[in-house]
Amino acid sequence: AHGNSSIVADRIALKLADYVVTEAGFGADIGCEKFFNIKCRASGLVPSAAVVVTTVRALKMHSGRFKIVPGKPLDPALEREDLGAIEAGLGNLEKQIENVRIHGLPAVVAVNRFPPDTDREHDLVRKRAMGAGAFAAEVSEVFGKGGEGGRALASAVDAACEKGGGKFRFLYPLEAPVKEKV
Repeated sequence: AHGNSSIVADRIALKLADYVVTEAGFGADIGCEKFFNIKCRASGLVPSAAVVVTTVRALKMHSGRFKIVPGKPLDPALEREDLGAIEAGLGNLEKQIENVRIHGLPAVVAVNRFPPDTDREHDLVRKRAMGAGAFAAEVSEVFGKGGEGGRALASAVDAACEKGGGKFRFLYPLEAPVKEKV
């Protein structure tokens, strides 16, 4: 309980207690766009920023270089440094950043760190995310360090909301025909 109290105090100091955070769902192509174009219209609420979450392993998997079979153990090569596989899989992350930006929002990339990850892999992801137009790209170490491991990400989200708020836009008018909306 004591650890949680200090985390709450830290959040208040960062003004994060004033934020509402929601998860739009898996993939900006499905969850995020539905959230933006349907839920935001229905609620009248609009976001100030969006966080795109990724992992080094997911980017490697997007490369198409590894055979992934449901119910089977993952390829152990996914746990070894492989900058080439990350490069090959980064197109997915770059597209998700674009999807957020076309709605007029700053995209903050959160790279969830896991034990097999290397600093070189994280540096590559951050560099490419920034090159794709992300407002910020931070490694989240909440998995290993708890709340303290999320401080850099929280600060980046705070900055994105302060600088990016109020520019949200829908991609189509509500009265547009279905084919145009799609």
